[in-house]
Amino acid sequence: MKTKIVCLGMLLLLGCSSTKLVSTWKNPDIVLFEAYKVLVVGMTQDDNLRTEFETRLADRLNAKGVEAMRSIDLFDVEFTSSEKSEEELSEVEGQLLDKGFDAILFTKVVGTENRRTFRERMSNLNEMYTRFSTDYLDHQDIYYNPEYYETFNIYTVETSLYCICIDKERELIWRSDIDVLEPINMEKTVESYIKLIASKMGEQDVIF
Repeated sequence: MKTKIVCLGMLLLLGCSSTKLVSTWKNPDIVLFEAYKVLVVGMTQDDNLRTEFETRLADRLNAKGVEAMRSIDLFDVEFTSSEKSEEELSEVEGQLLDKGFDAILFTKVVGTENRRTFRERMSNLNEMYTRFSTDYLDHQDIYYNPEYYETFNIYTVETSLYCICIDKERELIWRSDIDVLEPINMEKTVESYIKLIASKMGEQDVIF
C-alpha cells in the first residue's frame, strides 16, 4: 500500500507520539569533537517544513554557543532542484571552508523494506557514507523526486555529523538513526527529535 507520507517533513515535521533511538555511532578515532560553525541541512522537498526543522536545530546549536547556519540560507533554489556532481559538491565544501564552517549536520529520511534489512545496513555502517559528499550525492533526489518515499514501508530519520576541517577528508564524526512513529503533532515531534539527538551527542562529547 502506498504511503501517504511523501517527504521528510511529513514524517518528522507533521509530528508523532514517539521518537525512538535505534542506534548511534561515533568515529572511534575521535574522543572529543567541538565545532564552532555548523551548517544544518534538512533534506526534504517541502521548503516550509525544511525551514521549520533547520531553524529549530540551528537555534538549539546557537543556544549552546555554537554558530549555526541553515542550508536554506546558503543553498539557492536552483541548487536543490537538480542533480549535482561530485565536483560541484567539492566546490560547495571548499566554499564552506572559506566561510569558516568546520562541520555539517545532515538529516534525512532513510527507508528500508523491513527491520532485518535495516539491521544489516547498520551492521555495515563503517563501509557506508563516511563522507558528506557521498552521502549527499546518493540521496540528493530526495529534494526533487516525488517517488523517493513510495518504495519504503519502514521510515527512520538519520542525522550525520561530518567534519569539513582543513587538510582532512570530510569524514563522518557521529551518526544516529531514530524511528519516528505515529504522526500527530508537528511541534512536539521536532522538539522531541532535536532534544534526543542533542542529548545523545552530548553524552558522547560531540558538539553539545
